[in-house]
Amino acid sequence: MAAAISQAQLQTSIAERFQNRFDVVFGLRDQAAPDLLPTGLPGIGIPRGTLTEIFGPASSGRTGILTATLARATRRPEFCALIDAGDAFDPHSASEAGVLLPNLLWVRCGGSAENALKATDLVVQAGGFGIVVLDLAGVAAREARRISLASWFRLRNAVEKTSTALVVVEEELNAHSCSTLQIASHASGCRMQGRLLRGLEVDAMLGPRNRSKTGFTLQPVLHE
Repeated sequence: MAAAISQAQLQTSIAERFQNRFDVVFGLRDQAAPDLLPTGLPGIGIPRGTLTEIFGPASSGRTGILTATLARATRRPEFCALIDAGDAFDPHSASEAGVLLPNLLWVRCGGSAENALKATDLVVQAGGFGIVVLDLAGVAAREARRISLASWFRLRNAVEKTSTALVVVEEELNAHSCSTLQIASHASGCRMQGRLLRGLEVDAMLGPRNRSKTGFTLQPVLHE
């Protein structure tokens, strides 16, 4: 309470001095809430104009979160771009899961994190995409760690104040302080029918600040 009173007194004192000298109104600027892209998953929205990291080990649900996001975006419709560092993207499964492929630019990078980073920079700078995805999940974690913090800052600044959401999919955090939203996913169980997988139960932890937890079930693409 004392801290709140002190802050109010300080703000009033500064406001009076500025108003007397420069005839301006002093006050704290309200920060507008970011525009969120829906994913269709409970508790998860991807903010535009920022960098978001989705990370976790293989079969943790990270690709399912990405696919759900792309399915919603491409059917809105918005043009999206997927920079596939490890050539791991399966267009057939993505289409079956609801992604509208004619609205998705797919850039294959042959397993090179460096080429993927350059391609992402070019696509982000070009503009016009609702979502730009840098998928590093298909390359070795040590290669992803070599991306410098300066490169992450450059990408974050490139999408700032735009309607583009930059999403990085990876095994572990790499952008760290450059990312506004960090989604840690891991599988908590699975639903089986006989020997057939009917669903993957996923827990997701959202951060970095004011961490919250959500859970959902991802339905596999089945060909029967």
